[in-house]
Amino acid sequence: MNKTIKFKNVLILGSGGLRVGQAGEFDYSGSQAIKAFKEEGLKTVLVNPNIATVQTDKSMADEIYFVPLEVKYVTEIIEKEKIDAIALGFGGQTALNLGLELYKSGVLGKFGVVVLGSSIEAIDNTEDRGLFRDILEANEIKTPMSKLAISIGEAVTYARNIGYPVMIRSGFSLGGLGSCRVNDEIELKEKVAQALSGAPQILVEEYLVGWKEFEYEIVRDMAGNSLTICNMENLDPMGVHTGESIVIAPAQTLNNQEHQLLRDISLRCAAIFNIIGECNIQFSVNPVNGDYRVIEMNPRLSRSSALASKATGYPLAFVAAKICLGYLLHELKNQVTKKTTAFFEPALDYVVVKIPRWDTHKLQLAERTIGTEMKSVGEAMGIGRTFPEALQKAIQMLNIGASSLYDYPWVIQNIKNEIEFATDRRIFALFQWFYNDGDLAQAHNLSRIDYWFLTQVQEIALYAKELSVLTILTNHQLLRAKQLGFSDLTLAKLLHKTETEVRQLRISLNMLPKIKQIDTLAGEFEAQTNYLYLTYHGQSHDIEPSKNNLCIIGSGPYSIGSSVEFDWCTVNLSREFRQANREVIIINSNPETVSTDYDESDRLYFEPLSLERVQDILDFLPVQKGR
Repeated sequence: MNKTIKFKNVLILGSGGLRVGQAGEFDYSGSQAIKAFKEEGLKTVLVNPNIATVQTDKSMADEIYFVPLEVKYVTEIIEKEKIDAIALGFGGQTALNLGLELYKSGVLGKFGVVVLGSSIEAIDNTEDRGLFRDILEANEIKTPMSKLAISIGEAVTYARNIGYPVMIRSGFSLGGLGSCRVNDEIELKEKVAQALSGAPQILVEEYLVGWKEFEYEIVRDMAGNSLTICNMENLDPMGVHTGESIVIAPAQTLNNQEHQLLRDISLRCAAIFNIIGECNIQFSVNPVNGDYRVIEMNPRLSRSSALASKATGYPLAFVAAKICLGYLLHELKNQVTKKTTAFFEPALDYVVVKIPRWDTHKLQLAERTIGTEMKSVGEAMGIGRTFPEALQKAIQMLNIGASSLYDYPWVIQNIKNEIEFATDRRIFALFQWFYNDGDLAQAHNLSRIDYWFLTQVQEIALYAKELSVLTILTNHQLLRAKQLGFSDLTLAKLLHKTETEVRQLRISLNMLPKIKQIDTLAGEFEAQTNYLYLTYHGQSHDIEPSKNNLCIIGSGPYSIGSSVEFDWCTVNLSREFRQANREVIIINSNPETVSTDYDESDRLYFEPLSLERVQDILDFLPVQKGR
């Protein structure tokens, strides 16, 4: 890199302690930013009191301050370290809001600190619900019918005009905090009072019942070059936060005309708000006629950004950090492929399914319904050649005792109710509904989930039912079961055999998964990449067995009691072994982590942490097998 940069000392604001809605994804984005800045010879100063993160490791930033993320402390650091640039987009909503405070209090101006990436004006215009709506409407971009309120009285008046139910959304908020569907005036007053206690404003808007929800990830440089890196689709319709919904990439139910419309609007929005670096835009789409609304836009990396980066193999945070320094997209080499520049849109020849991990069973009084406020504590990401394969793989990754949709470990008392009113068990309720010959149209009417997804779950359920009455499988039946994502353990339960017996049967039939690369190029060109997944839809391996290898098993999705601290362990162990000239293989399923980043291992498998899958991977390694 040889870019002429006018500053020397960069301050990176972290996200602080992990919480619901703001977790390890910002350890990933912050760590990548530090690497990108240090590669340019800049002194990096990090403020983050979270001692468990990788980014606060002594090997990362040049200086680390374990102090509260507050104006008082950060001001002292700016003065002491002679900070001349600050990065706000890599530490979540916490960093973004703190950056606004530093600007509005005059601290940044007083010390001549440059804001890297999107400007304060851009941040203000996208985070302020009223400004955001007004700017989009002025540019003839559709948004939901809405009014900005700063008091309960205003909210009541606006809701009467719009008509119930209405949606309320808080400005400058994290993880959908303060947002919810409101059905009547009594509930409105209660919810608005709660929302305004933690935010300066709310938006009262029309509730788009049954509309589908999509998200586009955008990168844009200072010359106005921009790309859509990934689009994602929520399985649940509007009313369930993206962080609470099963998410599929790429989107499955958009036709080409709808996709091109949303893509064009995404790029227009990035230009209108003069985004520099990365942003993400959420849409709702009418399933009947393709009409759309822009819901919100984040001028920073988010949990969805981490997912998009890991799903596509495009190093979003690293590229965004370089763009903040003035690089143009065509000047940056893609660090994953080593063959292309960053100025291309990834092409996927696989399907990614993200599923949230909840721990409500550990909280006896917790409400299991899910909605516009996040409750999930983590997430897992499954990769396959089809939606059923990726979905069932993601189910196995949750570490809740389910090796497929078939064997959910808890009894669901009211299946119909769980389908109509979304809970953390909705996908399992849908499976049981179809397993018990439930009607497809009724499931759609209850859930408003698109028929395409429902038919996929129905196919899985009906095949499980078919398997349950068999005593022996033909080759064709076994292959279809594996292609639908059924684990050996599930097949053992269905066939009344042991997992070992099923595995031995597979091996005797030479029915083994193939190892494929995530190369962002859909195989059009040869590429050097260490992102790997296993599938039963392949004919050959994309790679050869490695040598001098050592396998590290990650900790999977975050949960209550197992969090980012174990990712720190995985990353540091990997770094130590690689320094000792060992080829390191990491198996993990969590897209938020640093350990699942492109440069932390020699080979990375996004796979379930199960006996079956670890054995599959180790069987491919003839050198030092079993270590």
